[in-house]
Amino acid sequence: MKKSTPVLLATVLVITPIILGARITRWRQTQDAFASGTRVAEYTPGNYKLTVTVEDTPREYILHLPQHYTGKSPLPIVIMFHGGGGTARNAIWQTEWAKKADQEHFLAVFPEGTPHDPSRPASFRRNPQTWNDGSERIGAAARHVADVAFVAAMLNDLKERFTIDARRIYVTGFSNGASMSFRVARELSQVIAAMAPVAGADWLGDTPPGRAVPLLYITGTADPQNPFEGGEVRIGATSYGQKASTQDMIANWVTIHGCSDEPRVVYEQEGETGKAYCRHNGVDTMVVYTIVGHGHHWPGGRSALPERVAGKNVATLNATDVIWDFFQKHSK
Repeated sequence: MKKSTPVLLATVLVITPIILGARITRWRQTQDAFASGTRVAEYTPGNYKLTVTVEDTPREYILHLPQHYTGKSPLPIVIMFHGGGGTARNAIWQTEWAKKADQEHFLAVFPEGTPHDPSRPASFRRNPQTWNDGSERIGAAARHVADVAFVAAMLNDLKERFTIDARRIYVTGFSNGASMSFRVARELSQVIAAMAPVAGADWLGDTPPGRAVPLLYITGTADPQNPFEGGEVRIGATSYGQKASTQDMIANWVTIHGCSDEPRVVYEQEGETGKAYCRHNGVDTMVVYTIVGHGHHWPGGRSALPERVAGKNVATLNATDVIWDFFQKHSK
């Protein structure tokens, strides 16, 4: 069985200030200390844009340090992968994971995908950022971008800079970012404690993970970009490949987890149903939420796409809250 080993490739570390809305994030002149490999403790709560170099390519991510961060106690990490065409800042706005990090005291990490033309600013329509989710369909996947190596390098970078709980590293994502979280959980399964893809496909059904990573999955039944019954994924006149049905994808993960029990309902309200498929030592390790009539939106978050493209936003549950509740129950 093939496994991926995280390897940090001659990483160059840079800090720059960023603006999220009207907020200018805090930063310090500490590049020399990073270059020497010294852990730097002078961070204060806020947002930081950080850079690592992977295969001679600078890769960026935004880190949100929660309120009351001191660096004295190890904290969990939640990595949130933006959707295709999105950005890290868009993911912060859309999902409110930074706000959740302040409430629950963990590091929220928002990586940037790669645009078609790195020399120009990212743009949803003109220069979309995407992830290499293993599908080989379009964008970063067709270009075979080293995104798993980027995630491994990013985690090594975070371990060098901050006091983290290496047993509690989680991945989530939306759309193409959900597919990326599936891939990371498969290929870095010895690192990831749990995953929670939202409205995305697992394109690597034939690639068994090294361990059965706990899984929470959320999707709508009326999502035109992630067809519940499977089939062709289209945006306008453009085809983005064929995906398996949600039922078939879940059945594959049921096999990976070795589930033997019938699924039981753990949540049911106004067309929203959560079913637990697997349970280990009294803890659910595989839970699937379906939202009847919901389109391509982060449930409970802000909508980045118009209804004519993404369908209706009818969710009443908050995906960020549901996912964090699941993550808290799992560690490696």
